[in-house]
Amino acid sequence: MRIPDANARSFYEIECAKQNWSVRWLQRQVNSSLYERLALSKDKSEVLRLAQEGQTIEKPTDILKNPITLEFLGLKPEAVYSETKLESAIIDKMQEFLLEMGKGFLFEKRQRRFTFDEDNYYVDLIFYNRLLQCYVLIDLKIDKLTHQDLGQMQMYVNYYDRYVKQEFEKPTIGILLCKEKKDALIKLTLPENANIYAAEYALYLPDKTELQNKLKAWIEEFEENEN
Repeated sequence: MRIPDANARSFYEIECAKQNWSVRWLQRQVNSSLYERLALSKDKSEVLRLAQEGQTIEKPTDILKNPITLEFLGLKPEAVYSETKLESAIIDKMQEFLLEMGKGFLFEKRQRRFTFDEDNYYVDLIFYNRLLQCYVLIDLKIDKLTHQDLGQMQMYVNYYDRYVKQEFEKPTIGILLCKEKKDALIKLTLPENANIYAAEYALYLPDKTELQNKLKAWIEEFEENEN
């Protein structure tokens, strides 16, 4: 496969060998700009590490991408769909979803119910990441993210940390998978040490040239600030 950028080519070579991707899935990862999506969520030193070692999973932010691409679900971006339909589509394509989420993910349950004060609450999707040794809770939001959504996820994470997580396991991670997020809202709503993240999803393959230009500009800006 002709990948002109040396760092991106090295990344795909390493990941393909480590994860035993099929030709079809390698093509999909290249077309979905996996390298750029991972790189844009890291600092410069970690970008270089991507090219040298592939994707490493050592902390919660290592599992994030910008955006998470769900084109394989078959949902049309312009179509009207509910959170339930989005969840069902993910369940139907769980193998592809796990590959998109990345290394170490194991699926445990959908619509996990827990009850306190006689009220029932449901988490959309429950995963476990064996590399991070922690639960990963995912809630799906088809509209703009709100502070109420963030507070609800904080409650879910607190519940898992206090009543489900075992002593040897790391703190629970909460991910709000949403169509649109505002970083300022997230920063003001959550405490600085919150293990909760918002990630946008896309139902189509991203524009590769746009992401490449964005990554190039980001690296140049980082280098200018260093100087």
